[in-house]
Amino acid sequence: MTTDWKAKEAKYYMHVVNRQPVVIDRGEGARVWDVDGKEYLDFTAGWAVVNLGHAHPAVTKAIQDQAAKLMQTSNQFYTTPQLELAEALVENSALDKVFFSNSGAEANEGAVKLARKYGRMNKNGGQEIITVLNSFHGRTLAMAAATGQPHYQEIWKPLTPGFTNVPYDDLDAMKAATTDQTCAIMVEVLQGEGGVNVPTEGYLKGLREWCDANNILLIFDEVQTGAGRLGTLFGYQAFDVEPDVMTLAKGLGNGVPIGAFLCKDSCDVLEPGDHGSTFGGNALATAAANATVRFMVDNDVPGNAKKVGAYFKGKLEEYKAANSEVVVDVRGMGLLLALQFSDTISAKVVAACNEEGLLLNPVRPDAIRFMPPLTITESDVDEAMEKLGRGIAKALAS
Repeated sequence: MTTDWKAKEAKYYMHVVNRQPVVIDRGEGARVWDVDGKEYLDFTAGWAVVNLGHAHPAVTKAIQDQAAKLMQTSNQFYTTPQLELAEALVENSALDKVFFSNSGAEANEGAVKLARKYGRMNKNGGQEIITVLNSFHGRTLAMAAATGQPHYQEIWKPLTPGFTNVPYDDLDAMKAATTDQTCAIMVEVLQGEGGVNVPTEGYLKGLREWCDANNILLIFDEVQTGAGRLGTLFGYQAFDVEPDVMTLAKGLGNGVPIGAFLCKDSCDVLEPGDHGSTFGGNALATAAANATVRFMVDNDVPGNAKKVGAYFKGKLEEYKAANSEVVVDVRGMGLLLALQFSDTISAKVVAACNEEGLLLNPVRPDAIRFMPPLTITESDVDEAMEKLGRGIAKALAS
């Protein structure tokens, strides 16, 4: 008897997400198959997570080997995969120290705690952090306050105090919001959940200069843009601006839940007892992430993201030029791209593309987001464009 998985979900799972009607059973590379055996080209990659593709051999082997040896021990003790991953991240970035968590939200929480202690020690007790509108930093109560989306914040009031949200890509607004109580500014180098919004040239450098002039920490939320997605190992490298603190998650473990925040020695203020996590830096998760990061570096996976991303963006631009009455914008970098429509048809387009065998994300009612594995080829892009074209045509006809 065939299991009705959708009915099972409706019976047992909290209704906190409206799922696409696809029950995924397995994946390999940039493709997944549902329980009925139908094949899909996956341009969501587990929400910009499986950057090396599904069931990547190097990561799978690392997980198998580590699971057979040691999966978990307290952070009271040293474990080798944790320290190997720490070395890989620090030696390939501009940051000096790292702490591992279980998710991006936890990584951002840790970064905020570090910033507030820094403010207590170096900013006359300043505890306020400025973030931007249309941002997304996680779903904990504190990160709901940090996330600059008023409609999302409303149901969680009273919000955690200490956060100010200002318009994105507006350096003057950031300066105007800064007070003697400001200890940090936290932004995504490129907004993902906000609709794939790329900052104008000079914005991030302007933030760096402002933070330097005011002894404020600059925190880059790279939960979505880290791990190669923008065509560089870390997103800040694409903009030539170094943060004081950087947060990572999503693609770091290629599907194994792990997050991290890194900082420079100049703001490494946390001491024993200040922060911790039972599962953060878990031996299994760090072994998977270590394999992911080292494969990515050794095989220049970010370089492929840059090359194929440019090809993909060019194809989207061609489609826009030929369909200007439907498509009004193409934006993004590397393999984090978006197509904006002239009308709110994203849900219809995604549903139609599901039928065509292409998985996408309706990031906004009038925009879809592409975040495929960074290992895709130009041939994969060509196939995706064919399916996308048929999906859009079907959505417009419905």
